[in-house]
Amino acid sequence: MNSKNMPADGPVAGPSGIVLPITAFSRAVDRLIGWFGEFASLLWTVLVMVIVFQVVLRYVFGLGSIMLEEVQWHLYAVGFLLGLAFTEVHERNVRIDVLAEGWSQRTRLWIELLGIVFFLLSFSLLVVWFSVPFVATSWEMGEVSAAPGGLPWRWALKSFLVTAFLLLALAGLGRLTRVWAALRAR
Repeated sequence: MNSKNMPADGPVAGPSGIVLPITAFSRAVDRLIGWFGEFASLLWTVLVMVIVFQVVLRYVFGLGSIMLEEVQWHLYAVGFLLGLAFTEVHERNVRIDVLAEGWSQRTRLWIELLGIVFFLLSFSLLVVWFSVPFVATSWEMGEVSAAPGGLPWRWALKSFLVTAFLLLALAGLGRLTRVWAALRAR
């Protein structure tokens, strides 16, 4: 039986071609991130409905709404931010594995481990580090849109920066446990 036909608890090769076992931690993280990903996918439907409503208002009734325009970009931003971790968990991110195709699984696992630690986790934590004061200041000020008729919750939108990159760091940790388990098994 090859790795693609293994049961859910066995090693699974993702689109990257790296065979990784599922750990208890990665299973829990993937479940949590899956919930956020499903929520984000619902936001795309709501976004399309808001856009259609806005277009009808503008071109049929001649009415424009700054609030609806801001709702659109808020929904887009939240959907995109929450989708980052979901994309990482399902390996739908952009990868360039042209060189890696000729490398052994062990070499690929070490490169994956180093990439997660030095790039994914460090970047995610750096963004969280700098966005917490940014969000806290916005929250304390009760920041609102500067546009007349805009949304009053700018601080809420900014808080998704912290949420999204914490989820991305969690996704990285989940994948790291899988890579580490694969390295230990070899």
